[in-house]
Amino acid sequence: MLLHWQLCASIEKNMNNKLLNKRNINRKRAEKRFQLYGIVSIILAVAFLAVLIGSMLVKSLPAFTQTLILLEIHLDRAEIDPNFTDRPDIIGRADYRKIAKKAILSEFPSVKTRRDKRSLLKIYSRGVGFQLRSHVMHNPHLIGKKIKLWVQSSSDVDYFMKGGIDRGVSETERKIKDIQLLFLDRLVRENKIKRSFNSPFFTLADSREPEQAGILGAVIGSFFTLLVTLILVFPVGVSSAIYLEEFAPKNKWTDLIEININNLAAVPSIVFGLLGLAVLLNFFDLPRSTPIVGGIVLALMTLPTVIISARSSIMAVPPSIREAALGIGASPMQTVLHHVFPLALPGMLTGTIIGMARALGETAPLLMIGMVAFIVDLPRNLTDAATVLPVQIFLWADAPERAFAERTAAATIVLLVFLILMNLVAIMLRKKFERRW
Repeated sequence: MLLHWQLCASIEKNMNNKLLNKRNINRKRAEKRFQLYGIVSIILAVAFLAVLIGSMLVKSLPAFTQTLILLEIHLDRAEIDPNFTDRPDIIGRADYRKIAKKAILSEFPSVKTRRDKRSLLKIYSRGVGFQLRSHVMHNPHLIGKKIKLWVQSSSDVDYFMKGGIDRGVSETERKIKDIQLLFLDRLVRENKIKRSFNSPFFTLADSREPEQAGILGAVIGSFFTLLVTLILVFPVGVSSAIYLEEFAPKNKWTDLIEININNLAAVPSIVFGLLGLAVLLNFFDLPRSTPIVGGIVLALMTLPTVIISARSSIMAVPPSIREAALGIGASPMQTVLHHVFPLALPGMLTGTIIGMARALGETAPLLMIGMVAFIVDLPRNLTDAATVLPVQIFLWADAPERAFAERTAAATIVLLVFLILMNLVAIMLRKKFERRW
């Protein structure tokens, strides 16, 4: 009987061991499958990101170069400053478009008919006169002389020189006409056409002509808008977080405030644009399409995020810091300002920068307050009409000209660079000032 009991117990033990081993094997297999799923997900995410950024880079690269044509221009003093005044207002009023047109036609004296002359003028940018005026205004000593100036080509010629137009197709299927191809072939033979770095893309504001369109106005508008946002959101957000976390009594009113803050962080951004349109523009009658209004709207949108991140940073400070400060006689305000706030500041700065990065990429709320307007002049202060980089990208993406497509991709790359730099700054600040407890 004893032997029978021992045999049964041994069999049962072996069965239990086999069952446990099988469960361990299944658990390890499940863990390996989970790890494999995670690795595959990361690889797919990186692959999609690489494809997205790679496609934008390929599309944007042509925008960083431009086609220039060498033009010999006689700056006749009789047409610019006949009285030798050397005054900028007199020099600036000259008809530089007419001077540039005369120089272009003199380059091809064999062109006689009006139709051929129009075709010839179309290979040059419409902004040649403005480019010539700017050059003369910066170099008034050139008046009366014959100069050589590299001027911009039209966007169609630029697109053709970059390989975007096939000259082998019939004339009716391309924007570059056969006679224009002959003009370009002659310029190539005489080394009067070249590609160079597109500096106007970074030094000019928006324009109807793609070859003259730049992002400087949008970059300045983004800077002014984010400056207003930072001035408003950081002190208000940090002060609110300190009060709620350190001084506010725990009752139903503070609970209601906390719930509303968390809810506001999830509200769609366009709602804040509607709020700015209804309150800031219609009620307070603030100027439309200005950085100060855009900054206020983005500050309202970013404020809940900053408050939540600041409260998390304050909660991360060990209670022993507060107890030690209070134990040596510090008041609650001194404890917060001299001990808790400096230790929580890195996290607050990180949250603020991340919130600002989100604000930099926003478009919908700014469209509601009129920052979608076509702005040619560079903004000089917070109340000048301006646009921001995401809105500029939105406008260019909707433009019918093909040359705006590459500029849209290039502006997107610039915006991504700014966003990456802001996130890197946030990571560096956290790494530099972070303390582990």
